Amino acid sequence: MKLIEKLHSPESIYTMRQIVRWLWRVLRGNRTQALFNASVGLLSVVCSLLMVWAVQRTIDMATGIREGSLYWGVALMGLIILAEFALGIMRVWIKNILGVRAQNLMQQQMLDLLLRAEWRGKDRYHSGDVINRLEQDVQTVVTFITETLPNTFSTVVLFIGAFAYLLQLDVWLACITVGILPLFIAVSRIYVTQMRKYTRRVRNSDSQVQSLLTESVQHRMLIKTLEAGDRMVNRLENTQTELRHHVRQRTKFSIVSNLFVNGGFSLGYLIAFLWGAVRLSRHTITFGQMTAFLQLVFRIQGPARDLTRLAPAFVSVFTAAERLMELEETPQEQQGDGVVIPAPCGIRLDGVTYGYEDSVTPIIDRLTFDFSPGTCTAILGETGAGKTTLVRLILALVRPQSGKVQIYNGDRSEDISPLHRCNFVYVPQGNTLLSGTIRENLLMGRPDATDDDLWAALHLVCGDFVADLPDGLDTVCSEAGGGLSEGQAQRLAIARALLRGRSIMLFDEATSALDPDTERQLLENILSDKQKTIIFITHRPAVVDYCDQVLRVE
Repeated sequence: MKLIEKLHSPESIYTMRQIVRWLWRVLRGNRTQALFNASVGLLSVVCSLLMVWAVQRTIDMATGIREGSLYWGVALMGLIILAEFALGIMRVWIKNILGVRAQNLMQQQMLDLLLRAEWRGKDRYHSGDVINRLEQDVQTVVTFITETLPNTFSTVVLFIGAFAYLLQLDVWLACITVGILPLFIAVSRIYVTQMRKYTRRVRNSDSQVQSLLTESVQHRMLIKTLEAGDRMVNRLENTQTELRHHVRQRTKFSIVSNLFVNGGFSLGYLIAFLWGAVRLSRHTITFGQMTAFLQLVFRIQGPARDLTRLAPAFVSVFTAAERLMELEETPQEQQGDGVVIPAPCGIRLDGVTYGYEDSVTPIIDRLTFDFSPGTCTAILGETGAGKTTLVRLILALVRPQSGKVQIYNGDRSEDISPLHRCNFVYVPQGNTLLSGTIRENLLMGRPDATDDDLWAALHLVCGDFVADLPDGLDTVCSEAGGGLSEGQAQRLAIARALLRGRSIMLFDEATSALDPDTERQLLENILSDKQKTIIFITHRPAVVDYCDQVLRVE
């Protein structure tokens, strides 16, 4: 336990008990693969020790020390080799099939947790850092849980079995071989402390590199127009230089540590060889026993060497576990079935105040307003006045610091919460199409929609242009709707939202890329349903003309 405590980094916000408990929870979710790997490992140990016995027996038969058929002895060795081949195939199959499945499942669980987390105006982690954690850290944890730990169990069994076998052949040699291990265990305590620090720095630097790459790819058009390509490449080079520096430090320390450990094991093997050679020259052991000595020493040192390699594995998994635990610390939204309010319903704000964590003054201060059922409202205001924040309050993405946001219909009135989000349709500002076909994008609004439903929604938003595309609904869009104009992408985003068919509709500059005629026709189509409560955030006079009331946010 003291060795495990040494794994704890002073930079960590979690105790060893918390990290081990978290890893135990992950292990419980991957019991099947861990059990398969442990079983294959134990069978491999049996085959390994049987091979030592079979080789000793066959050599003794060849030298005349033991009676028996030499051919049957070799045949037995061949059967053991075939069994080891079969176990090797099973190990590869378990790793490549069940291992990928376990990694995918954990990624799904982490992504689901992130998508259900509370929205925050300023994310704590860069999206590139999050992707880095979901890929590399998840892989590190799953590999350790499903492979490293079961293999460690079989390694310990092999060590004990080989030591017991050697003890029967030569007590002194067995004691000498095992006697040097406490020295390496003591040294490993120093090793894990330093490696823990180096590994954390490498992982953080690696996340910074991926974050910079992600931003550069996402905003490459901006970078090109600003002619900032050289500056971005220089930033990447500086970040990569820092990463290489940390990797170099870790590598130097690892090389020195491995030289010490491997030198000690090599010295132990030479001592065992010399011991066996002296006894063989004095005719106190057979050549078969000499061969068994060397094989058993190797099978003792091999597991011991593997156990010393557990130190960097523990370092890596503890670092990865901490980084994933940090993601899980994000507060979760209220979960449960959606609360549907009969249409038409409205939104009432009563003395609402809200300010972001880093703001000195609230961005919305004691706002009172009523978006009455069935009305159309335009929210106007300068950039940064709080229009988008107001929409986030209405959608329960953030909570007011004082006052109330309520959804109501007649006498029924409830404080807004994430469970009321099922009553809303929201079209955010900008291009929000995802990579995939037009059909796949539209079906996000209503997965069970028929083709007739899709075409009806497209007609409502003046999206009949889709019929003229070569593949129609199956036209493939690249990332952010690549291949379509901004106006076409906006109309598809509105059609996707309308397919949800909810009673409150929020549009954040959703028609900014449309020409006046198309905008007018689209607005007339949307506003024809008087059962909807519609809220526009806009700067366009044409939109204001269609609204019943205006809210000016100062």
